[in-house]
Amino acid sequence: MRAALQRRADLYALIRRFFAERDVLEVETPMLSSGANTDPNIQSFSTRFSGRDAGDRWLRTSSEFAQKRLLAAGVGDCYELGRVFRDGEEGRRHNPDFTMLEWYRLGRDHRWIANETVELIRAALGRPMDVHDTTYRDLFKSTIRIDPFVDSDDALRNALGENTIDPRGLSRDDWLDLLLTHRIQPAFPRDHITVVVDYPPTQCALAQIRNGVAERFEIYVGTHELANGYHELTDAAEQHRRFERDNARRRERGIDEPPIDTRFLAALERGIPPCAGVALGIERLLMTMANTDDIADVLAFPFGDA
Repeated sequence: MRAALQRRADLYALIRRFFAERDVLEVETPMLSSGANTDPNIQSFSTRFSGRDAGDRWLRTSSEFAQKRLLAAGVGDCYELGRVFRDGEEGRRHNPDFTMLEWYRLGRDHRWIANETVELIRAALGRPMDVHDTTYRDLFKSTIRIDPFVDSDDALRNALGENTIDPRGLSRDDWLDLLLTHRIQPAFPRDHITVVVDYPPTQCALAQIRNGVAERFEIYVGTHELANGYHELTDAAEQHRRFERDNARRRERGIDEPPIDTRFLAALERGIPPCAGVALGIERLLMTMANTDDIADVLAFPFGDA
């Protein structure tokens, strides 16, 4: 445990030096909010507040909404290193509470901040690693001979091969995610950093859509997914529509619909500067540094012991 805690402390110090050298401000935002993440694939913890403003509050799944409110207030380039919470995520690579590093760079796009993320990862690992850059489309075509933008849903299901997955209720994007996690990601070389950019528009999340692609990226070290970033959407009306679509999908799946974060939407209405942002899982990076596939090896108290 001592070695794991020391590795974490050293990583935090490295991260703070990295951003201090680039004049990126460290910030701290609330862990509880009156709004929650509507993403159908992410579940939030809720708690009941009994004070003056009594009502439900939600533990953050990331610091994204709050940090973007700071951008709207004119804070400029900023980062936060803090704890986040996701219900139902427990396993060898997941813990319900974990540490996320999230930062925003003004006037940059997703490809620029992806390169900066690679710089940080290389600095943390302290060793050279080859980088493989690819688009989402080229990745699928070169590995499993599927065009994720145009091939039929049946072609996607057939490409998954023998499996025990219940197809009921799965969308096209669910099948694409399964192909990535079951067919493609396990074959990533352990000694490579893989950067995947430009996703299908249906997987835009909080990213801009331009030239027929969602301007977002994911970064893997070996088979571990470490980071997810966007050329950030700044259109409040479009963001509201996306939140409503998320909750419509939740209704279809029979899962709770959390309240939309109206303060975040108000910040978008006031205007945030053009920017790119990225979230990086600290435990995933520590797992890579420790050469382990078990998140318990980098936590002082995994979920079962907390």
